Amino acid sequence: MAGKRVLGIVLAGGAGKRLAPLTAERAKAAVPFGGLYRLVDFALSNLVNGGIRRICVLTQYKSHSLDRHLATAWGLSSLLGDYVTPVPAQQLLGPRWQVGSADAIYQSLSLLDAERPDLVAVCGADHVYRMDPAQMIDQHIALGAGVTVAAIPVPRTEATDFGVVQTAAHGHRIEVFLEKPADPPGRPGHPDEAFASMGIYVFDRDVLMEALRKDAASEDSQHSMGGDIIPRLVRERAAYAYDFRQNEVPGAGVRDRGYWRDLATLDSYFDAHMDLCAVHPVFNLYNDRWPILTLVSSQPPAKFVHDDGDRVGRAINSVVSNGVIVSGGLVRNSVLSPGARVDSWSRVDRAVILHNSRVRRHAVVQNAILDKNVTVLEGAAVGVDKEHDRARGLVVSPGGVTVVGKGQVVAP
Repeated sequence: MAGKRVLGIVLAGGAGKRLAPLTAERAKAAVPFGGLYRLVDFALSNLVNGGIRRICVLTQYKSHSLDRHLATAWGLSSLLGDYVTPVPAQQLLGPRWQVGSADAIYQSLSLLDAERPDLVAVCGADHVYRMDPAQMIDQHIALGAGVTVAAIPVPRTEATDFGVVQTAAHGHRIEVFLEKPADPPGRPGHPDEAFASMGIYVFDRDVLMEALRKDAASEDSQHSMGGDIIPRLVRERAAYAYDFRQNEVPGAGVRDRGYWRDLATLDSYFDAHMDLCAVHPVFNLYNDRWPILTLVSSQPPAKFVHDDGDRVGRAINSVVSNGVIVSGGLVRNSVLSPGARVDSWSRVDRAVILHNSRVRRHAVVQNAILDKNVTVLEGAAVGVDKEHDRARGLVVSPGGVTVVGKGQVVAP
């Protein structure tokens, strides 16, 4: 990567319909995660930690909270020419929205003309992972690739949601790229696994610009990076794969090395939170050698009060943020965001509670997500009876996670 000028592009324009109601008022990239963070913080942290500090975040739907977060949390040093900047839909082809991830970049080609990078690193904004992009870039340069696609083995049963990569025997060049195949092919020696694209790419600038222009002129294209641009470059024998398992991140342990989760659904979002709660977490937020960066609010430290019989403030195997007060309640296997309150004799188990939500006395929250500013009234239960949750208008995911939308009040 030494001597190469690299521009980072983060695709953050997705509507995130499968994360509703969490995306009812915010872009998917702005959805909170892990107590303190937004989903976009993981992609940005990897780029910045890896030395890529000129970054454009392409936005579109419901972008106000995302734009505000970027402005307050991601002010890099302009003295050194570094920046993280939101870029809305440029409407290059007229008054219309972006119609795909490739079109989002095509509408912003003027950025590449202005910055004139040698390479362009493109990634999504809805994944939780640690990765040093410099190592992927080094392989890209060494192999003379036009595009390099980061890939990771996943169970074949889950690969229908991803692009699937097949490489040449004993090599990195991609021979076949299948976007969300109904019957994903297994990888050699591991028939129950497929090699899935992570939606992370490194392009030579000229290769990317030419591919985008050809794609924009095609009436048959869906203007998707995975569905159109990568298959085009595979046919031109310019696409290579990077095995994410090779990536060495400083401070990563055995358990979280190679961790990557696509948070496209409520269940994947919930499960990734549960990964944080184990004694030895599957994904370790506490790696200070490769920190996940964000703006931490100026709330006071968390507080646990009362130790009187069955009125004991406790949190076990849980992630508890600043500003949280656990007042005589029991919290287990949960993630509490800043300002959350858990009152006496209440119980919170396997839950994600976002900013400033409150669980009042004798209430129960389990297998549930509470968005910001939710109040669970005294004696109410969320997530205990899924049919009752559905009957009162709450969302229940296919995996059985109850989700309460922003600002709602849950009565007994």
